Amino acid sequence: MTPSGSASSAAPFGPREFQLVLLRRMGDFQPGLVEEARRELDASITEMREANRRWQAMVRAPRGPGELSRYRRVLGEPESRARRTVGDLECEVLRWPVPLWPDLRFEVLAAPGGPAWNAWLVRAPGAPGPELRTAADLHPWGCTVDEVARAFPPARPLEGSAPTRWRLAFTLPDGAPRTAEFTWGLLQRLV
Repeated sequence: MTPSGSASSAAPFGPREFQLVLLRRMGDFQPGLVEEARRELDASITEMREANRRWQAMVRAPRGPGELSRYRRVLGEPESRARRTVGDLECEVLRWPVPLWPDLRFEVLAAPGGPAWNAWLVRAPGAPGPELRTAADLHPWGCTVDEVARAFPPARPLEGSAPTRWRLAFTLPDGAPRTAEFTWGLLQRLV
């Protein structure tokens, strides 16, 4: 921290700062949960804003590292790597632990040798997921996009309001249509 109370641009940007970036976007939907998580990270609102500013500068830098290099630089080497086929596309799957959510992993899907085309939070392998049967089971930060889609088929993806946001339309067992909103793959709210 500098004497003014803001993080220096020269300060390291690692997993803690990346978690602040995730929280910054989630604050639009769940400010109370973000406040608790920010306190757990012992970070100020100023630090969260500065982390987001620095992340956006890295993302937009014309000569900055590629997406996968950026994630590796910030998060270190992935905890796991695998190959997955999605439709006709074979992709590389990289996952990193996220201390704020120990049962989740930050997952990046990328074309082999190419750019990342999806990045979000998913359930960690072997971690028990929530039992989702009714709207009452859909708690903010309690489940991921793929968990909701599997629990209430057929779910239909909808365009999100920002690049890190997803929406999913589905029907509950009682016949009620619902839409869930996610940030970085984590449920924020039902609408």
